[in-house]
Amino acid sequence: MAHASLLDDPAPEASAPDRLTNRDFARIAALVSGEAGIKLPPAKQLMVEGRLRKRMRRLGFANLTQYCRFLFDEDGLASERVHLIDAVTTNKTDFFREPEHFVSLERTMLPELLGQRRPGTKSKLKLWSAASSNGAEAYTIAMVMADLAAKGDFQFAILGTDISTQMLAAAERAVYPVEMIAPVPPEKQQRYVLRGRNPRTHREVRIVPELRSRVRFQRLNLIDETYPVDRDVDVIFLRNVLIYFDRPTQEAVVRRLVGHLRPGGFLILGHSESMIGTNLRLSQRSPGIFQNA
Repeated sequence: MAHASLLDDPAPEASAPDRLTNRDFARIAALVSGEAGIKLPPAKQLMVEGRLRKRMRRLGFANLTQYCRFLFDEDGLASERVHLIDAVTTNKTDFFREPEHFVSLERTMLPELLGQRRPGTKSKLKLWSAASSNGAEAYTIAMVMADLAAKGDFQFAILGTDISTQMLAAAERAVYPVEMIAPVPPEKQQRYVLRGRNPRTHREVRIVPELRSRVRFQRLNLIDETYPVDRDVDVIFLRNVLIYFDRPTQEAVVRRLVGHLRPGGFLILGHSESMIGTNLRLSQRSPGIFQNA
């Protein structure tokens, strides 16, 4: 197989029993593809091994061979399936990633959405971070919306969903390394971020309670046939996730998401994914930003 050389010449610090066999890697890759729609090519084997070693040690297994035997030969998947998916699908995220999207939210999308409402009605905007990871994107949206709501007459609610229960727990806790909030503008840090009193001993920060109360998190698998989400969402963020799916899965996920957008609502994809939405009945407003008919 394409990755056999990895097994023939293992890294010195990893003994042979602590490597995934071709068969076990193939079984894990098939499981992750079936459960989450994410493809794990042979090039990802070292990453998968590193993440699974942490999990197997927590469970008390001596090596990956024992862990895989537990999964596939001893009915371990009944209890371990969610934790396995958690281990191999957690993704990096940042505050104010691809900041042009948040500028567009403030200057273009929000004014249009509010303009669609009947005069005199109290507007409540719904925004959805559909692959929220540890919550950085959802709280970025919340910061932008809270600033705008302070100047305008509207309310907002934000939903964050992810397949990883570990990431959702981290998102609800809303505690981050201090270095992670560097992209947050200073005025927003002052309003929305709590710091320890002694910066030498407190290397973590937390999102303020007022902002946390605006965001709700729940588990959702994007490859499920239906989503337990309102169908009048104003803005959906799904950035830098579709690249992990094959083309049919990409199109199916985008089609389902569009079914949850209100007319005139916006779907925001990552810059590298800006062509994925062009096959659907969406008008492309700018790179990665599409509007529902």
